[in-house]
Amino acid sequence: MISAGVIQTSIEELKAITKVELTVVDETGNIVADTCHNIQIDGICIEEFIASVADSQVVAGHLYLKIYDEGEVAYVLVCEDNNEDYTIAKIAVSQLQNLIIAYKERFDRNNFFQNLILDNLLLVDIYNRAKKLRIDIQVPRVVCLVEAKYDKDNGALEMLKSLFSPQAGDFVTAVDEKNIIIIKQLETSESYQQAEEVCRTIVDMINSEAMIKVKVAYGNIVEELKDVSKSYKEAKMALDVGKIFYVDKDVVSYGTLGIGRLIYQLPVNLCQMFIEEIFGQQRPDNLDEETLTTVNTFMENNLNVSETARKLFVHRNTLLYRLEKLQKSTGLDIRVFDDALTLKIALMVVNYLKYLDTQEY
Repeated sequence: MISAGVIQTSIEELKAITKVELTVVDETGNIVADTCHNIQIDGICIEEFIASVADSQVVAGHLYLKIYDEGEVAYVLVCEDNNEDYTIAKIAVSQLQNLIIAYKERFDRNNFFQNLILDNLLLVDIYNRAKKLRIDIQVPRVVCLVEAKYDKDNGALEMLKSLFSPQAGDFVTAVDEKNIIIIKQLETSESYQQAEEVCRTIVDMINSEAMIKVKVAYGNIVEELKDVSKSYKEAKMALDVGKIFYVDKDVVSYGTLGIGRLIYQLPVNLCQMFIEEIFGQQRPDNLDEETLTTVNTFMENNLNVSETARKLFVHRNTLLYRLEKLQKSTGLDIRVFDDALTLKIALMVVNYLKYLDTQEY
């Protein structure tokens, strides 16, 4: 609630401009602030006036006006009853109501964390507001970004709010119709393994209870409150990169993005030049499904011919034939590490370019 000192300052400034005496009382009739210091409120029961449907009332030469806070009467403004004073009193009511909203937003946790994530706060404001909101400044935190199409029926947002409690230092908010941000406060002893387990719990809970597909990404753990926005940006990048290069993963960590993060940050023209210079007209995305499966399995098994043949349920000679066929079409012998790395990066670049083609700009 707005302080009495702020109300006193506000009505004194109005009096200095308008020369109108103003008094503010609470819902029990006690004076909160006044400029005349000799007002006597009689002839009216404040509690009965608050309970009535009227927004204003004139009694014994005084005008009474209600001051609202989210639809509820927070204070009553009192001044002399005349036409000029009535206009000033309405202005005062409007100003005080706006002050109440401004102070609630200033000290509201939801508003604070949203502005913190978006880098809308100065460093001094972060520390000052965190202190007033009783938010720890130096504790480990990680930002998780949950992509799950939710609505009032599936209750995904409410499930997450029940799982992560403000009492434990956590914060949950919706970004849009399919993205939810979670700022998870961690114990000092916790590590990235625990952060991974938290994200895995989110996926399992929403999949089983809300019956919707979900993807979760998280940034690096930060030690100070001011760095939460950094973790959020990392989580956002991890979510985007995961949708391009790690489609099969439902939990993606910024710290494990590897080459994918590098490619994601490259200019499009450089990616296109790389593909053209290496492959010419024979783009790697023109490879048939059998060849792509062979390439991916071969790389997953660390370029081991025997293990790859076993995983593919083919004879070793059959696998060698496929690799030689690939070498003739692309000029790359992926049994050699450098060629294998080149093809791996090329396939990832192609996936990135395909992803960009599907986006609207």
